Amino acid sequence: MTAARPRLRRFHAGREDAPILICLPHAGGSATAYLALSRRLSPEVEVWGVQYSGRQDRHAEPAHVAMDDLVEALLPEVRTVIDRPYALFGHSMGAAVAYELALRLTAERDPTPRRLFASGRRAPSCPRAEDVHRRSDDGLLAHVAALGGIRPELLAEPDVRAMVLPALRGDYTLIETYRAVPGQALGCPVTALIGDRDPLVSRDEARAWERHTMAGFELEVFAGTHFFLNDHTPALAHIVADRLIAPRGARRVP
Repeated sequence: MTAARPRLRRFHAGREDAPILICLPHAGGSATAYLALSRRLSPEVEVWGVQYSGRQDRHAEPAHVAMDDLVEALLPEVRTVIDRPYALFGHSMGAAVAYELALRLTAERDPTPRRLFASGRRAPSCPRAEDVHRRSDDGLLAHVAALGGIRPELLAEPDVRAMVLPALRGDYTLIETYRAVPGQALGCPVTALIGDRDPLVSRDEARAWERHTMAGFELEVFAGTHFFLNDHTPALAHIVADRLIAPRGARRVP
């Protein structure tokens, strides 16, 4: 049987002492979602993108539908690259995965991340009742297209639909059934990042990430909707580099 391909993908090598940024994609997303950010940060920060099961070269594997199972699958590989200072960056579903991954690493006495960047995701203490994962194929794809997660013209291609639907439905099942354990807080600062017109997270829901850290919090707001980060790569790279290369005390949102 062919060995499983690595889940962590490095697009550009960093300096020998460069901090590590492990990036977790949105629902339906892949490691390549962070290619542009990697290009901007290299070689001062070494970016590793996570490739979830069920997409691209891992399309033959079923997507994980439970948060605990996904975190368990990621842990062994993450541990191989955190031999120097590191941070976690997650967008949308990926922010929740990054949070749970950080909790698990800390609980098992692995090195604590220097920071969690939670992008486009409300805090774990702000769940919403959602049922996108139960919708028809057309309904699921229409939801993703409305958010800007896939170009509408691609949805007319049967091969594209067949390729993306299993991973999308699996990811939406995972994130819509996920509920955080109350009262858990990280030992690292949290930087929340949102678009000012994101229908999936309000400013108050983003500020609620402050409840999930004992080490400082800040909120950065960008112009844009759910996938605002695609239009602000230089600014995002600046924020990440500023926090990781020359760390300073986390700023509290006024």
